[in-house]
Amino acid sequence: MYKIRTFNQISDRGLDRFAPDRYSVGSEIADPHGILLRSHELATSELAASVRAVARAGAGVNNVPVEACTQRGVVVFNTPGANANSVKELVLVALLIAARDVVGGIQYVTTLADVKDEAELNRLIEAEKQRFKGRELYGKSLGVVGLGAIGSLVARAALDLGMDVIGFDPAISVDAAWRLPSEVQRMENLPSLFARADFVTLHVPLLAETQGLINDASLRSFRPGSVLLNFARQPIVDTAALKRALDDGTVSRYIADFPVPGLTNDPRVHLTPHLGASTDEAEENCAVMAANQLISFLETGNITNSVNFPKVSLEPSGGYRLAVTNRNVPGMLGQMTSVLAERGINVIDMLNKSRDDVAYNLLDVASEPVPELIEELCAIDSVINVRVLNDIS
Repeated sequence: MYKIRTFNQISDRGLDRFAPDRYSVGSEIADPHGILLRSHELATSELAASVRAVARAGAGVNNVPVEACTQRGVVVFNTPGANANSVKELVLVALLIAARDVVGGIQYVTTLADVKDEAELNRLIEAEKQRFKGRELYGKSLGVVGLGAIGSLVARAALDLGMDVIGFDPAISVDAAWRLPSEVQRMENLPSLFARADFVTLHVPLLAETQGLINDASLRSFRPGSVLLNFARQPIVDTAALKRALDDGTVSRYIADFPVPGLTNDPRVHLTPHLGASTDEAEENCAVMAANQLISFLETGNITNSVNFPKVSLEPSGGYRLAVTNRNVPGMLGQMTSVLAERGINVIDMLNKSRDDVAYNLLDVASEPVPELIEELCAIDSVINVRVLNDIS
């Protein structure tokens, strides 16, 4: 019986993926094999020795101690793309309220609650509506920074609105490139994109190289009066530099999903309270994807959408499966196969992949692994852990 410990409220659609005859799931599970969470700040102390995988139902993993997990051979999963449509729709809302002062108009109408005469109400509205005049998105240029699951959806939607879309992503994957509409113009660098865009929307992960990506230097390339949207991560935008850009007119409006002190009462700024993935559909999609990834890993050893382990997929070839994690140093696979050969165990199929400092191996063997074999494999220097999976014949 596999044991899964949950943190936060996980959608029932995700939890239903765990077959009750094979999985015990709950928030009070002790010594779990897997952890499933959303926003809970996972402490290293909560990583029991039994834990082999952590799945975050969402794209970011800032709340997971990834480095500590890697050192212990714990696979960390996220769910890229599962909430992409939810975020895309919120970005479209942001584009529209940046172009049209809908928020100001709604707030003005609420001040007229005491006006009871319809003619007087209409007179006041007609007299003041010019204050909320905006512009159309049609024909304007949108710069999309980051062309992954969300960025490509935003680009497509903006094209449907009649916008000219330009994009930049130096690390675009083959899959993302296939998803990207051909009408999107690829820019060679960020200054070129900023100089051409009326609106700029950010869709890059928070990494060391993207923290403070929008700063005094990059803002100097913006068109005067540009609109900046941030539905990626808050630290990608340097708040102090943004304030200066708002004050000197470089940025006319900033809309983001990350409230920060000093911006919450600025009339040029609209901030939403982390609503990007806050739809029933997104929460369900993330929970289902995270659960499926945990199940696949625990039952077959295959890895999809890990942030710290390589992608690994090996079709069952019969027999028994060993999953071995080791530090990525030379000669490890040879030592493992030597141990198997000395015991006369035939390897039916195998796959070895590495990522940074960690390597991961799937070995399908003909004979059932005995405890002594596992002990011998674990004793190899630089082996982190060894798992025996179910009979996969």
